[in-house]
Amino acid sequence: MNIDMRACAAEFFGTFWLVLGGCGSAVLAAGFPDVGIGFVGVAFAFGLTVLTMAYAIGHISGCHLNPAVSIGLWMAGRFPADKLASYIIAQLLGGIVAGGVLYLIASGNADFNVAAGFASNGYGEHSPGHYSLTAALITEVVMTMMFLIIILGSTDSRAPQGFAPIAIGLGLTLIHLISIPVTNTSVNPARSLATALYVGDWALAQLWLFFIAPIVGALLAALVYRYLSGSDEKTV
Repeated sequence: MNIDMRACAAEFFGTFWLVLGGCGSAVLAAGFPDVGIGFVGVAFAFGLTVLTMAYAIGHISGCHLNPAVSIGLWMAGRFPADKLASYIIAQLLGGIVAGGVLYLIASGNADFNVAAGFASNGYGEHSPGHYSLTAALITEVVMTMMFLIIILGSTDSRAPQGFAPIAIGLGLTLIHLISIPVTNTSVNPARSLATALYVGDWALAQLWLFFIAPIVGALLAALVYRYLSGSDEKTV
């Protein structure tokens, strides 16, 4: 395993920001009386975390912030296998720490109840719109696949340079606008683990889907983009 400590630290802090900003908006601001930001606000919060971090750390680590993204980039020939494990560990740890910070902030409110969901992903009775397991599985696979296609396309050397963070951030926003009602939107195992750990119970029992589906979607995206692009460009 090849460990680049600076890149791993960047992935840790980037994923920390994604979870704190995205899940924090859902837990602290989405339902605030009268001035809550709602689904649209949460969707934009997730997109903005990725956009801001892409400019902040993209030149250091590539700004993956997501095990599925790292796996998809590896499958597409854009990321070396020997760095994969260290990136994923950094991302998972960054998410877990952010979940802990968010828990400490949220628990400062006397009405806070972590069992109410804590922005965790779920299906069935734990889906915001009570969507089935099958609907959740399809949603997470397809949304992650499209997210990776956006990432692969916008970071291709033949694409306009300097605009990838905007496309990726807006892509993630759109994905949340579509899928928050279905699963609370994962497309990222690190994001799912970050809140499920603190909820426990049903959130951990359903966590498997939010690991498997995004990874499957990412692998499919790599295959699709290799076909669409007609090349095996290798960019680390």
